[in-house]
Amino acid sequence: MKFETLMLQSFFGACLLVCLLTLGSMLAAHPAASSLAASHAPAAVVANPAG
Repeated sequence: MKFETLMLQSFFGACLLVCLLTLGSMLAAHPAASSLAASHAPAAVVANPAG
């Protein structure tokens, strides 16, 4: 019983660490991809023939 409890607590700790690292990287990431998409948006509007 002690071994199973230790394994479950370590698994929970590892999952919590992965989730926190993922959340931290999303919050600390520089928004380069969204600014790149925004810079191409006017070209898409100009190229639209229905316009």
